[in-house]
Amino acid sequence: MPVQAARPRRSALWTAIRRHPTITLGMAIMTLLVAIAVFAPYLWTVDPMKINPIFRLRPPSQRNWFGTDHLGRDLYSRVIYGSRVSLQVGVAVALVATTIGALIGLVAGFVRWVDAIVMRIMDGLMAVPGILLAIALMALTRASFQTVVIAIVIPEVPRIVRLVRSVVLSLREQPFVEAAEAIGTRFHRLLLRHILPNAVAPLIVQATFICASAMILEAILSFLGAGTPPSIPSWGNIMAEGRQFVSVAFWILGFPGLFLTLTVLAVNLLGDGFRDMLDPRMRRRL
Repeated sequence: MPVQAARPRRSALWTAIRRHPTITLGMAIMTLLVAIAVFAPYLWTVDPMKINPIFRLRPPSQRNWFGTDHLGRDLYSRVIYGSRVSLQVGVAVALVATTIGALIGLVAGFVRWVDAIVMRIMDGLMAVPGILLAIALMALTRASFQTVVIAIVIPEVPRIVRLVRSVVLSLREQPFVEAAEAIGTRFHRLLLRHILPNAVAPLIVQATFICASAMILEAILSFLGAGTPPSIPSWGNIMAEGRQFVSVAFWILGFPGLFLTLTVLAVNLLGDGFRDMLDPRMRRRL
């Protein structure tokens, strides 16, 4: 019996991997990156802020696996610890923007007079390029992790609002919604119990793309000097500090850029996989 029970489990796992290879690959890469971020102190790293001018701009070697930067700091340790910043920014922005945008979109899509006001505000925010709005917000406040998250969340919220609003508009006239209103279901319960579950699938897909976009935007802000403070090692800060020395030390940009590319690729793979998995037409083909 145990052997027979184990075979169906292995068969089900293999079927899931075969049907959704992009989710499997993206999840494998993300699991590895999260493990690297969590166990950074135990992966043969040193203090990422320790300065050693004698070993400045050294190429990758047995002593310094990724080489050193212009201050002699170990680039391997800085890249490993920098993964924490990028992952935290991506997850935090995705959660906050999705939560705020979903709540606003639910109300805007169901209450007509709120929709007329809120969507004009959202249109105004979307008219301004997200990177310019983030830079302006960072210029008005003190650089910190929380400020970076807020600066990236604000341009991302309108995208979630428009998505949820479109779902609500398509569901508002459905019979099950009218039946819930007829029996006197309270407004908040109607939105959260009957309408929100139908918007979860597109929200999950959009949240993954927002996570990837947030990590790229954080790197851009840090590269421009408007992101996290230099005291916090991040991939954007590492590339920003090393761009003047790229002609003699290409590894300063190469390794953090490679890790950022892999992270964004993994998140996008997850997003594409979830989109295919949650699409009923794709499920029928599989």
